Amino acid sequence: MHAHPVLHVTWRTLVTIVGGAVLIAGIIMSVTPGPGAAGIVLGLAILATEYAWARGLLHRARMWARRAKKVAMEADRKRRERRARKGR
Repeated sequence: MHAHPVLHVTWRTLVTIVGGAVLIAGIIMSVTPGPGAAGIVLGLAILATEYAWARGLLHRARMWARRAKKVAMEADRKRRERRARKGR
């Protein structure tokens, strides 16, 4: 598709529209009920197939998600330890 100019522009436009819509939905869901972070990461992943700037943002978003997971798991571990000590 990238070799043919018309198909390339059509494909890139389609990726932009779909990826942008998913990204915007993710941003909206981050302040309303819904899986906002997942929508943002998915939208960036779609856009990253065609745009270098989206690849950079996706890399940052993945690093943020890993850190958030680590913090949440640590908080859960501490909560379980407190609960175990309290039950003794």
